[in-house]
Amino acid sequence: MCRVRIESSRVYDVLEDIMGHIFIHLHNIQDNLQFWQPLIEASNARKLYFMIFERGPHAFLGGTAQVLRQSIVDGWSMQHQSQFASAYISERIVILSNLRCAIATFLAEVYMEVDRWGEQLVEDPEKSFPPLLAVIDCLFSNLEASIGHLHAIRQNSSVEGSYSFPLVFEKSPKVNQEGSQWTDCEISDAINAVYKNLEKLDSYLSVMVSKHQKPSKLSQHWIRHTCGVVGLSFCSSWLLRHSRLMGSPDIDNWIREAKDSTISFFNDHVEQPLLSIRDELFDTFRKRHKGVMEVEEVQLTASSLHRMLLAFSEQTKGQKFPEHASDQEMLEIVMDRYEQELMHPIQNLLKGELAHALLIQVQKLKLDIETAMLELDQILKANEINFAILAALPAFFLSLLLLMLLRAWFKRDTRAEGRGRIARRQRRLLLVEVEKGIAQYQTYVNQGLEKESQCMFGLVLHCLDRLFQAVEGHAKATGEWQWLRQDIIDLGKPRLQTDYKLMVLSRMERVYECLLPSLRRQ
Repeated sequence: MCRVRIESSRVYDVLEDIMGHIFIHLHNIQDNLQFWQPLIEASNARKLYFMIFERGPHAFLGGTAQVLRQSIVDGWSMQHQSQFASAYISERIVILSNLRCAIATFLAEVYMEVDRWGEQLVEDPEKSFPPLLAVIDCLFSNLEASIGHLHAIRQNSSVEGSYSFPLVFEKSPKVNQEGSQWTDCEISDAINAVYKNLEKLDSYLSVMVSKHQKPSKLSQHWIRHTCGVVGLSFCSSWLLRHSRLMGSPDIDNWIREAKDSTISFFNDHVEQPLLSIRDELFDTFRKRHKGVMEVEEVQLTASSLHRMLLAFSEQTKGQKFPEHASDQEMLEIVMDRYEQELMHPIQNLLKGELAHALLIQVQKLKLDIETAMLELDQILKANEINFAILAALPAFFLSLLLLMLLRAWFKRDTRAEGRGRIARRQRRLLLVEVEKGIAQYQTYVNQGLEKESQCMFGLVLHCLDRLFQAVEGHAKATGEWQWLRQDIIDLGKPRLQTDYKLMVLSRMERVYECLLPSLRRQ
C-alpha cells in the first residue's frame, strides 16, 4: 500500500485546531467563573437579590413563591435563604472549576508533547506525527476519564440535566501500532478521530457550560427592561390617541409649534446676534480699510507747518533759510519769539508776532493729532487677524468638544484589546496572572504535585494566549511585535527555567509600549 507523505502544514493545522478549540472553551469557562466567584463573596442580601431579581422573570416568580412558602411553613429566615443562594452559586463554581482544570490539564499535556516532538515534527513529520497522534489519542482518553470522574461524583446536582450523558471519545483504530509505519488511511483515520473527539468535546462542554453559565444581560436586567417596555407602551398608547390615526390633530399642532419655537429661538438668540456681530465687525473693517487718517493728509499738514515755520524764521531773523531746514530748529526760534511776545501780550497780539506764533503752535498740535490717529489706524488694521481668530473661537471650542467626545467613545473599550487606559490596565493584569501562574506552577512542581502542576501550566498557557491576542495589534503598530511575540513564546516553553521566565516578564512590562503603565490615572 502507498505510504503518505505528511506535510508540515498538515501537522500544524491539526495541532492549531486542537489548541484553538481548547482555548475557546477555557475562555468561556473563565468568563463565567469571573461572574460567579465575586458573587459568592458578596453579602447575603446581595445573593438573595440575585436569586430573586437577576435570573429572569421565571426565576423571579419561582423564587418569590419559594420564599413565601418557606416563610409560611418555617417562618422567614434570612440565613436559610442565603445558604440556599450560596449553595446554588458554589455548585456552579465547583463544576466550572473542575471542568476548567480538566481542560487545562489536557491542554498542558498536549502542549508538552508537542514541545517534546517539536524539532522532529519539523525535520521528519512522516516519522514523528503518527506517534504524536497516538499520544494525543491517549490524552483524549485521560480527559474522558477525568470528566467521567466529575460526572460520577456530581450525580446529585441540583441543576436539571447537568449530567444526563457522559463524554465518550472515539478511539484511533491504529493507536497501538506506534512502532510500525502508518499508512495514509491509518493517519487519515487518526486525524478524523481527533476532529470527531473535538466535536464531541465541543458538544459536551457547550451543554455543561450553558447549564452553569451566568445569566444573560437580558435576564440580569429584566426588571429594568420590563419597566422600559411598559413605559414605552403607555407612551405609544398616549401618542396614538393624539395622532391623526385617531382623528386628532394634536401631534401635528405640537410638531408645528415646536418647529416654529425652535426656528424663532434660533433666529432670535443665535443667528441674528451672530449676523449682527459679523456685520458690525466687517463694516468696521471696511471703514478702516479706507482709513480714518490717510498718510497724504498728514504729509500735507507737515508741509504746511514747514512752510509756516520757514516764513516765520525768515521774518524774525531777517535772513534767508535753506529750503530743507530742520523743523525743530525753526520751532525753537518760534518758541523764543513766543516767549518774548508774551512779555506784552495785549500789545503784541495786536501789533506783534504773538498771533502768528499761536497759529503755528495750533498747526503743530494738528500735526501731532493726525500722526497719532494715523498710528492708531495702523494698529487697528494690524489687529484684524486677532478679530478673525476671536470670531473663530466658538467653532474651535466646538470642534475640540467633538474631538474629546470622539476620543472618549473610541477609548471606552475596556477589553484588553482596546486602546484606552482601562484596556492597558487589563493587559498589565494579564501579566500579573501569568507571573502568579508561573510561580504557582513551580511551587507545585517542587512539591511533586503533578496533576496540579499540569493544570496550572494549562491555565498559564490560556493567560498567554489572551495576552497574545491582546497585544498583537498594538505591538504590530509600534514595530515591537517580533520581539514581544518571541518573549510570549518563551514564557510558554515548559523546559525553560522559572527565573528566566520571571526575568522576561519583568522586561516585558518595562520595555514594550503596549504594556507600559498609563501616564495619567483613570
